[in-house]
Amino acid sequence: MITLSSKKTIQLAALMAVLVLAGAGEAHAGGAGSNFSAIAENIVESIASLPGLLSGIAYMFGILLGVLGILKIKDHVENPGQVALKDGAIRLAAGGGLFALPIVYDAMLNTVGADGTATSAATLNAITMGVN
Repeated sequence: MITLSSKKTIQLAALMAVLVLAGAGEAHAGGAGSNFSAIAENIVESIASLPGLLSGIAYMFGILLGVLGILKIKDHVENPGQVALKDGAIRLAAGGGLFALPIVYDAMLNTVGADGTATSAATLNAITMGVN
């Protein structure tokens, strides 16, 4: 016998299948653009938005771990014998690290550059002194 929750699950699965099939596009398996450089170019274009996605995930998990760390510290304050303080501190530190990851990545990208070459060193052309 099918229960109400399993009927809802079957309906949800059917809806998801229809949405996936409705959004399916053409498959380009062959043709003139199937050489190695075209494949490599498609890969580069596909992963261009990956840093933004990873930044969003890092922010979300950083906030989540920060909140969980605060809750663990609250549990420690309420019952110090049962919940160790280190559990909350570890979660807070990991959340802070994840929350800072996009900022560190941006600083690294600005220092090294987007093309992988290091920034050029400052040069001194001339020194003039205004002493009489």
